[in-house]
Amino acid sequence: MARPAVSVYADIAAPPGRVWDLVSDIGLLPRFSTELRSVEWADGYRQAQLGAQFLSTNKHPEIGAWTTRSHITEFEPLHVFGWSVGDPNCPVAVWRFELNPTADGTRLSYTARIGPGRSGVTMLIEREPDRARDIVDGRLRQFTSSMEATIAGIKVLAESP
Repeated sequence: MARPAVSVYADIAAPPGRVWDLVSDIGLLPRFSTELRSVEWADGYRQAQLGAQFLSTNKHPEIGAWTTRSHITEFEPLHVFGWSVGDPNCPVAVWRFELNPTADGTRLSYTARIGPGRSGVTMLIEREPDRARDIVDGRLRQFTSSMEATIAGIKVLAESP
């Protein structure tokens, strides 16, 4: 199966620097998510930079609670902030913010890609292989909903005085 992905975006009436400060603040992400409960830097890391690692606590009604380790795999200040969940060579998921300047501020895109590493989606598909497409589509809908809430929250914060 191809690595399924979803993307959302918003045009934000704020300069890329203001938006960047928000998207590169890992502690902000749980504020907008019903699944992501907390995020903290892993031992030895204190700030966003290429190679930095952070731990996330998550909870989902169908999967339960779990903690992940993410690695920042893309870090271009004012342009791209991305991370891989789990092993960066075979991630459970890859998440990415991209900022592009516009005449009125910044276009912020947020993308998530499932796999190829093993995840809760993998476990659900193993239990019900005939429902694989429905399981993946359902998870992508959940991602989209959460990502839209995150990007809307960042927009409000970035546009606030």
